[in-house]
Amino acid sequence: MDTSRFDATFEKTSKTPLADALAILCLRVIFITVAAGVGAIWARSPDLQSLGPLMPYLIFSGVLLAAFGVVAADMLLPRKRIEVISAVYFGLLVGVLLSYLLTIAMDPMLENHRFKSYISLATMTIFCYTCISLLLQTKDDFRFVIPYVEFSRDLKGMKPLILDTSSIIDGRLAELVDTGILDSQLVMPRFVLLELQTIADSSDKLRRVRGRRGLDILNRLRTSERMDFMMYDRELPEFAGQPVDMKLVLLAKHMDGKLVTGDFNLNKVAKLHNVEVIDLNQVASALRPQFLPGEGFQVRVVKTGEGQDQGIGYLDDGTMVVIEGGRDRVNQTIGVLVTSTLQTQAGRMIFTKYDGPEVRS
Repeated sequence: MDTSRFDATFEKTSKTPLADALAILCLRVIFITVAAGVGAIWARSPDLQSLGPLMPYLIFSGVLLAAFGVVAADMLLPRKRIEVISAVYFGLLVGVLLSYLLTIAMDPMLENHRFKSYISLATMTIFCYTCISLLLQTKDDFRFVIPYVEFSRDLKGMKPLILDTSSIIDGRLAELVDTGILDSQLVMPRFVLLELQTIADSSDKLRRVRGRRGLDILNRLRTSERMDFMMYDRELPEFAGQPVDMKLVLLAKHMDGKLVTGDFNLNKVAKLHNVEVIDLNQVASALRPQFLPGEGFQVRVVKTGEGQDQGIGYLDDGTMVVIEGGRDRVNQTIGVLVTSTLQTQAGRMIFTKYDGPEVRS
């Protein structure tokens, strides 16, 4: 199967890591350029030139080496992501503030120092670079303690909802989103998208159809105006060597979110790790209409039952209706009265009896 159209659907999202990498590269180039300018200013200082003919060159080289050392130390840290505009703005703000406070604290020691202005300039440059770089690499984690401001799009609801493959292929989540009942951000991990594309490329026809359907539903969620949808690209260190299900559990714990799934086994594993789960099967079961004994409704008899006089029908949500006296009314819509209900692991069954003339369809 050609998945180019699905890749195009997420083209904007998949370019995000490259854009951030270019932004960090530009920041490092600008930082080194500024450091070179600072070094040149220092080298031309009469106070330094009076120390010897080689001193200006040594100062200039030392500043450049220090700048490259700061960049090298930064590159050794794990790469993270953040919105570039917010990172530059808040990074400069915090960097200038910290450097100003440090300069005030060191003022008694540098009061009569002839290099006081140069030290202040170098301190401000390093603090600004460090703060911007930190924010660029901590998009999903960085928060102010007060008032808990996150450098990402405003999130709706209390906890993000992390989607797994089964919840997307299921299709009911998209219908639930359209109702407007959900008010939390939907998070689609990149590794789940890759698994979905693998299913869509499967040689098995059924799996291929399910995969394509899942990608279509995912695109529908992404373009929905009712939801805040985010593609999660990061690879956490604890993901190394873990299967997809375990990655989902670890990601839900990392983001303090809820896992949305229709997979029974994943549901159990998540609960063992104290991760909150929204099971689509339980949601569907909770939303089924409740019928009490003696209530009546109409149902279409689709086949004969196992009992001697039984007919079988189904409600719109798939609930099986066993109809006493409905065996001879197959393909007819009739009135029935509820006698009892039975909840099983496979779903709910409603036992009824025939109670009225047929309604021709």
